[in-house]
Amino acid sequence: MQIQMTNIHKSFGTNRVLSGVDFELREGEVHALMGENGAGKSTLMNILIGLHQRDEGNIIIDGQEKYFTSPKEAEEYGIAFIHQELNVWPDMTVLDNLFIGKEVTSKSGFLNTKQMKTLATEQFRKLSVDIPLHQEVGELSVGQQQMIEISKALMTHSKVIVMDEPTAALTEREIQKLFEVIAALKQDGVSIVYISHRMEEIFAICDRITIMRDGKTVDTKEIPHTHFDEVVKKMVGRELTERYPARQAKLGDVVLEVKQASRKNQFEDISFQVRAGEIVGFSGLMGSGRTEIMRAIFGLDSLDHGEVRVRGRKVNIRRPEDAVKHGIGFITEDRKDEGLVLDFTIRENMALPSLASFTTKGFISSSKEQDFVDMLIKRLQIKTQSGETAARNLSGGNQQKVVIAKWMGIGPSLLILDEPTRGVDVGAKREIYQLMNELTDRGVAIIMVSSELPEVLGMSDRIIVIHEGHLGGVLTRDEATQEKIMTLATGGQ
Repeated sequence: MQIQMTNIHKSFGTNRVLSGVDFELREGEVHALMGENGAGKSTLMNILIGLHQRDEGNIIIDGQEKYFTSPKEAEEYGIAFIHQELNVWPDMTVLDNLFIGKEVTSKSGFLNTKQMKTLATEQFRKLSVDIPLHQEVGELSVGQQQMIEISKALMTHSKVIVMDEPTAALTEREIQKLFEVIAALKQDGVSIVYISHRMEEIFAICDRITIMRDGKTVDTKEIPHTHFDEVVKKMVGRELTERYPARQAKLGDVVLEVKQASRKNQFEDISFQVRAGEIVGFSGLMGSGRTEIMRAIFGLDSLDHGEVRVRGRKVNIRRPEDAVKHGIGFITEDRKDEGLVLDFTIRENMALPSLASFTTKGFISSSKEQDFVDMLIKRLQIKTQSGETAARNLSGGNQQKVVIAKWMGIGPSLLILDEPTRGVDVGAKREIYQLMNELTDRGVAIIMVSSELPEVLGMSDRIIVIHEGHLGGVLTRDEATQEKIMTLATGGQ
């Protein structure tokens, strides 16, 4: 299938999102679509599948004008979209999620569960996915949910698949398996639109790249004819001298000490310390227990054994409110369901954990709150018309910045960042890294959980590796390499 989108315009109210975008997709190619958060990439693809209607422009598919009225119509035509924000039903089983709206029935109209299980098992085998089909999706990790979304799209036998940040929550092993599947699809003539902020992936698997900035097409090039620095400069309109800003860590007293922490079936006998001014990276394969450890420290889940000390004093954190009182903030990996109230405004989301600081005798000072929000929007360079914009109307990267701003506002002594740059463009990533450095310069202790090994190596002062719920090992910044981290993560010495 060949697709030509020409001079596409789109506005939402007074907010112009696309201003004459051109995009071409050839049969059997993997075409990267890159740009900063808010550049218009997802909007362009949503117009292709009929989720939004264009204001101007033309869409030609296999030589004929074609405009879909809904994603279902596009899917039936052979175009599938794996969205960055997961579209799963948490209270339903894995099998039900895979076949919702596409149920297999017998001649008499009854569900053919046996056939659906066979098809699902075969697809999971191709992707090396090991998830029970009867399990509720809400019990799974974000990465496992992402694999279900990918499986669901691949089962449609589409001729075009749009993948929006498909590897953001996947382990290295799962990413390599997905790349093998993409290569096989390409051999079968399937075209892939690959939206990602991970530059290494773009140069590893893509044939061409189209770069967008501020709702316009900047350039389209063959991958062999461009390079990292050129792509970054065209994306952000400026040069980024280094991907990871230099760190000069000045370590202070121990802020957090965890001793022999355990939670049944999740992690066991975990002990570590984090000092003021230090970034401690947590690495490990998906399902190793990294996130579960952080949830227990923050009071979202309970510990069966062990103790937590903050600045030398034993504390009993039973719920997140207790953690906040002790100066602990937690940026979760699932910003949509856990990090934000999507129907609230930016202002309301940012102010939630800090309301007490704006309140006098039970009344909120609107001016103090507004000054606080305006300062954070400016400091984090959040792209929005005002603080009254609903969080759900922001791009993924700008939503992540709102989550970070929310916890910065409490003046934390410890900040836990779980996948802080997931779905964030290269320019915004550097801004987050610089912000982390500024926070540690002010004595804030940071724990960073990340699946991106270059990020862990580039930003951490120490790296703690978790293997199957146990402490696999600890590496200093100087001795850490990708090979050593992966060895510890897989149970080696």
